[in-house]
Amino acid sequence: MELWFNEFHTPDVRHGIRVDRHLFSQKSDYQQIDIFETPEFGRVLALDGSVMLTERDEFIYDEMITHVPMAVHPNIRDILVIGAGDGGVVKELTRYSQVERIDLVEMDAEVLSACQAYLPENSSRLNDSRVHIFYDNALRFIRRRTNQYDLIIVDSNDPFGPSEGYFTREFYGICYNALKDDGIMVNQQGSPFFSHDADAMQRSHQRIVSTFPISRVYQAHIPTYAAGYWLFGFASKKYHPIDDLDAERWLGYHFKTDYYTPKLHVGAFYLPAFLERMLQEVE
Repeated sequence: MELWFNEFHTPDVRHGIRVDRHLFSQKSDYQQIDIFETPEFGRVLALDGSVMLTERDEFIYDEMITHVPMAVHPNIRDILVIGAGDGGVVKELTRYSQVERIDLVEMDAEVLSACQAYLPENSSRLNDSRVHIFYDNALRFIRRRTNQYDLIIVDSNDPFGPSEGYFTREFYGICYNALKDDGIMVNQQGSPFFSHDADAMQRSHQRIVSTFPISRVYQAHIPTYAAGYWLFGFASKKYHPIDDLDAERWLGYHFKTDYYTPKLHVGAFYLPAFLERMLQEVE
């Protein structure tokens, strides 16, 4: 008998992945955690029935949420990462030698533990001496920080359930306060394709625009996410994501990447017409 993992993107649309083995299943205090071994996508992490990452395509998400701000801000030293218990975002950030501190705030310790056991490549840099892990509610954690971070990366789940509080005007306000005078916040904005996700994306964008003087949306194509089309938000107190891109400086790091390039960086901010209209409606 074949085993399939099915994620419903809408009541009428589902995405199925054939599964070889169900490696891990646990109900934590916050959510259902599952890890599958699949022939096409390698190991898959799902939370509450939604795919968070696969070994096959996680590099797209991790590279686009980290290298975009790192290529714009000239002097990122102190970073806050919210969520990202799998460790993939942290792994990308630790490639930068100038980074001095990475605070990782993860609500669910069981996610981190499961990923260390079953996704060791992703979590391989969580023991870096610059990484400090806090098991805490991110809103409570950030309220105690003011003018502290050069970069905040919000790598949360979708804006439903345990992560709903990470998409509110209050949350973006306390992120603004926790950033230094030239700080940047980057967050995942979901998919604009299906109506339920699109409404949540518009609400989030409207709240960010009302909080930060510079706010832009950029895109990436991730096969296992809803509609294969994903958005990120770039919010800044000072830097423009294209005008202040320093491609020469970034290329000087000589990083090997599989998705991100400075040329792609620029192109990612040029959005299709339907999405431009959706954003303009709430700006």
